[in-house]
Amino acid sequence: MKTIASFTVDHDKLEKGMYISRVDGDVITYDIRMVKPNGGVYISSPALHTFEHLFATYVRNSAYSDQIIYVGPMGCRTGFYFLTRDSLNKTDAIALVNECFAFIADFEGEIPGNKKKECGNYLEHDLPGAKQVAKDMGEVLKNWSEPMLQYDFHA
Repeated sequence: MKTIASFTVDHDKLEKGMYISRVDGDVITYDIRMVKPNGGVYISSPALHTFEHLFATYVRNSAYSDQIIYVGPMGCRTGFYFLTRDSLNKTDAIALVNECFAFIADFEGEIPGNKKKECGNYLEHDLPGAKQVAKDMGEVLKNWSEPMLQYDFHA
């Protein structure tokens, strides 16, 4: 089988940040890498789950909601994929992610979609863990710019 694009990135060189993973027609897939791959520290499943609920809720309620296709965690627990229409320009996508992460870092209250009828694993959440990841990534991305979205390393 053909190697998929995300497996051609040299994960030994990949650092925390926001990158364009691929472009398919009018869909841009962003790789939001929140911990160093293979670094021995990964986002816990409960924190990742909470982060997903907050991330998806925020961006789907933003002014750009019509351009949002998908938000989902990576199975390796090192970050998220964020899929948008290309009508959301790259600078605005970075700003939206920064705003979202600030929202998560400061979030208090009930996690959206966290009732038994709404979520398939409603008991597994970690709001303090999600907030810490968001705070850390806010520092990483605060000066991120469009040229930094390009992967500079391939396997």
